[in-house]
Amino acid sequence: MKKAFILFLITAVTGICISFTRNTIDPAYPSWVKTYEDTLLYWYSQPAKNWPKPTIDSGVVWTELGIVPESPLKPQFDVLKDKIELGKLLFFDPRLSGSGQISCASCHVPDLSWTDGREKSAGHDQQMNKRNAPTILNSWFYKNLFWDGRSNGLADQAFGPINSESEMHSSMSATVSTLEKIAAYKPLFQKAFGSPEINPETVTEAIATFEKTVVSRKAAFDKFVAVRDTIEFSKAALRGLHLFRTKARCMNCHNGPLLTDNSFHNIGLTYFGREYEDLGRYKVTHKPEDVGKFKTPSLRDVIRTRPWMHNGLFDNIEGVLNIYNSGMPIRPKPAQENDPLFPKTDPLIKKLNLTKAEKADLIAFLESITAVPTKVRQPVLPGR
Repeated sequence: MKKAFILFLITAVTGICISFTRNTIDPAYPSWVKTYEDTLLYWYSQPAKNWPKPTIDSGVVWTELGIVPESPLKPQFDVLKDKIELGKLLFFDPRLSGSGQISCASCHVPDLSWTDGREKSAGHDQQMNKRNAPTILNSWFYKNLFWDGRSNGLADQAFGPINSESEMHSSMSATVSTLEKIAAYKPLFQKAFGSPEINPETVTEAIATFEKTVVSRKAAFDKFVAVRDTIEFSKAALRGLHLFRTKARCMNCHNGPLLTDNSFHNIGLTYFGREYEDLGRYKVTHKPEDVGKFKTPSLRDVIRTRPWMHNGLFDNIEGVLNIYNSGMPIRPKPAQENDPLFPKTDPLIKKLNLTKAEKADLIAFLESITAVPTKVRQPVLPGR
């Protein structure tokens, strides 16, 4: 009798839960919904505004996932054509560097989704830089550039590598002087800017204009959102989408069509007080609360932008998921307990308890927001 009552109670509660879930989504739940994947397909076949609420912590400003945006310059492509073409030439021209051997494209390779595939980039005389080279895909969207956000725009960012001793090992004045000696460049600056004069501002503006055209292509996820195409968007990716928005808590930082909050977070990879210490955003703002914070990267094309993290720590995506799954706890040593600069992991990072199967589904979703890269032919450089 007791066993029968318990069985009845379990059945009743389960029925109520199922009924509640269905009724809160849509009272007219279709008859074809028979499995968990069917349920997810039904939910995510709705307009995005009707998707299940994501797991978002209080105070977090977020926007819903969506179709990858086009370049903001697309309506002006015809008007800006000459400036874009000039910027592309400069981007691929190694003569901008002190050695004449390193171009922007040395660290941002089109076939590698505009990264270089290295843990840390190699610059002048093969000097290893401190950080991983991020992709320039969709870089028009960022308010701040570099991992620590020290530049506030693409034109300003372009000064950095050229002036860096360890990267392109030059100076903007030396680069301008080099370009002025290449006669074939002057008519190109004339077409782009209405004057043959070459100066730091026109050089960096041209490069920035080209970079604003470098955007992600539509991937399987975008086709699913646009026309509910499930040919490329697998059941595993669908499960991963739901996990991404709920249990895995990814939406707290990776939201919007480009899957970034355009902000900075400390996820626990500061190496504080150790050999590879990197204080991140703190070096720019000098605010103790910014110790260990780095820019939230877009997850567009993420599977192709390995290795990951600001220091290129992980060359397999499973490793990335594992550290997030752990919650990234950081415990100070006794001597560090009262140190005002001891890094504090962002409270948005919590232990997730994801199963192996759930992590596999998350990877399937990340693959669904990774597109086949656009083939970019290296241009014939002026004067060569």
